Amino acid sequence: VRRFLIAFQPRLLILVETEIWPNLIYYAKLEGVPTLLANARLSLRSAKGYHRVAGLTRDALRNLTMIAPHAEADAERFHTLGARPEKIEVTGSIKFDVHLPGSLLERVDVLRREWGGQRPVWIAASTHEGEDELILQAHASIRQALPEALLVLVPRHPERFERVGQLVEEAGFKLVKRTQQLPCDDDTAVFLGDTMGELTLFLGASDIAFIGGSLVPHGGHNILEATAQGVAVVFGPHMFNFNEISELFLHHQAAVQVDSVAALADQVSRWLSDASERSRVGEAGRELVEQNRGALDRLTQLVDRLLVS
Repeated sequence: VRRFLIAFQPRLLILVETEIWPNLIYYAKLEGVPTLLANARLSLRSAKGYHRVAGLTRDALRNLTMIAPHAEADAERFHTLGARPEKIEVTGSIKFDVHLPGSLLERVDVLRREWGGQRPVWIAASTHEGEDELILQAHASIRQALPEALLVLVPRHPERFERVGQLVEEAGFKLVKRTQQLPCDDDTAVFLGDTMGELTLFLGASDIAFIGGSLVPHGGHNILEATAQGVAVVFGPHMFNFNEISELFLHHQAAVQVDSVAALADQVSRWLSDASERSRVGEAGRELVEQNRGALDRLTQLVDRLLVS
């Protein structure tokens, strides 16, 4: 590490979110390189883990030049672990500064026609092992009330695409895969998003988005790609990696949290049957994203200050 710093002489070291590397931070300070922990987040669960190595954590945090948490709760946890208050500056979450490509709406319209036009569509985005079976159970319940409903199932990791496709077929659903480049007919029950880089498109073309990693204790995923497009969002009980953002949306009635497969199926069924209500929730989410933009600008200003200091 020290040889690298001496050879390249960086003007600034930026670490992101939870990337706290004590050895790297120590040698950066030793060589006079300022360090910034940007968009920093620290869940209650992670904070408890860092408490087990309290001395090492305290030294690493105090060796950082600045910490830019995305929320006040994170800032308080960093302070509790030993960071000095004058080194903490809350900038907000840069995730709110989500950029949607100008061509997205046109691509959404094309994909929606391939899915079947007016049929109700919900997406389970970034699902994890053990969660897909639960989603398929929910979908079976939903199709009892809405036989034309289509599930867009997008596993988080590409190495699971094939296995999840097998689970869909074992559950008795007719499947179309994105890689097949085929339209969905009326009998298609599940569309498998087995490609990379298209989740934003799939979210925009759906009526409702379930955020994966939240029915199983993984900690959830970012809800903002969906809410920025005005898509109504629902997630499970395990959102500890995105606690502040999820609580913000729940507080403003811009998302719904469920605690079981049955509750998920009921919520999705009600929203798919009530376009007015899901549109209200979706628009509330979109407005909340707009109100919280600007973190990237604040973070850029902080970087500029560190570069000239």
